[in-house]
Amino acid sequence: MVRAIWGGVRRTAPTMLLMGPSAVVTALFPFALLLAALSIVAGGIGLVFLPLVLVVLRLWTDTHRTLAGHLLGRKVRRRFEPVRGGVFSWWRGVFGDPTTWRDLAWLPVQVVVGLPLGLLTALALGLGLASLAGTLFWWALPDSDPVQLLPGVTIGDWGTAVVSGVPVLLVSGALLVFVLPSLARWWAALTLAVLDRSDAEQLEERVEVLTSSRAGALAAHGAELRRIERDLHDGVQARLVSIALRLGIVRQTMGSEPEVAAKLLGEATEGVEAAMTELRTIVRAIYPPILADRGLAGAVRSLVADCPVPAHLDLDETGELPAAVETAAYFVLAEALTNVAKHSGAKSVDVRVHAAGERLVVDVTDDGRGGVDEAGGSGVVGIRRRVAALDGVVTVTSPVGGPSRIVVELPCGR
Repeated sequence: MVRAIWGGVRRTAPTMLLMGPSAVVTALFPFALLLAALSIVAGGIGLVFLPLVLVVLRLWTDTHRTLAGHLLGRKVRRRFEPVRGGVFSWWRGVFGDPTTWRDLAWLPVQVVVGLPLGLLTALALGLGLASLAGTLFWWALPDSDPVQLLPGVTIGDWGTAVVSGVPVLLVSGALLVFVLPSLARWWAALTLAVLDRSDAEQLEERVEVLTSSRAGALAAHGAELRRIERDLHDGVQARLVSIALRLGIVRQTMGSEPEVAAKLLGEATEGVEAAMTELRTIVRAIYPPILADRGLAGAVRSLVADCPVPAHLDLDETGELPAAVETAAYFVLAEALTNVAKHSGAKSVDVRVHAAGERLVVDVTDDGRGGVDEAGGSGVVGIRRRVAALDGVVTVTSPVGGPSRIVVELPCGR
């Protein structure tokens, strides 16, 4: 219980202590916006300055979204998007986004609510520290400047120190332990109520995301079907036609030219073996047989063992998974390890596959040069498309100089 109480204070007190400075900084934004608006009339510089101020405001509100989500134990999506294109594109992007108006509506709320919360937290902490220090170290001060924790009460002995210091310490402790966490959760709920989108807006956004991901999945599926058809037509079918021609000639020459017939039979046999190999390759691209034979755990171990870069595997028990999730996880890991081997220059790679609640997580981290460029054919786009089809999440962290990390979360639907 003590640990839980201390954890609550430790989680909420620093955030609430920052509310005072936060309110002061927040109060500066209306003046910056007013200055930018006036500069439009004065010299036109506000055409650039105003959207940039709103972009900075979005970064500021995103910070408070994250803090509020942390206090409530919720994962809140960040809304920041950099401006692109020319100045008029900036204006369309900033003022056409409903989140901008939420950011502006939040300004007076944060000033009015955040400042008292910050002052209350500072008061509670200050009283607690002052009472503790005064109670324990009153004797260290000179007689000409005695400690006074309560009005009219001068601490000159240990009895007075305890009688006057303990009540103040209890009051400040009660504020920190019982009042502050409730106020912090109230501030977080209020902040998200203003800054976060309504249920209807979130549903609309969700529909847009799903529509986009499904469109991408259908396009990828169509491309995959065309690739399979092309491989079958240009590869396996051509080999089978060649085999049929050879067998036809064998039938005609078997009696008169047995040596030629034997040679053609040998070529036909080789052609059948090559066709079977190519057919197995095509089938493996649709659903790897190793998944059916050895399951996801065996397939993952095989991929890691075959990786040209020394790899360390941390594989937890994942339980029974849908076939689509196993297939996606297999191809995601295969693509990620291929990227590491071809592009990263890494000397080692760590792979972790584990279940987190109702999600399967594939985590690949290498010590290569970093700087993954998704637009440069790194394979991450294909990973994103495959994962989006299952409503999963892909997080890529790859600063220049490394390390690179790809974390894929796949919903298991269980």
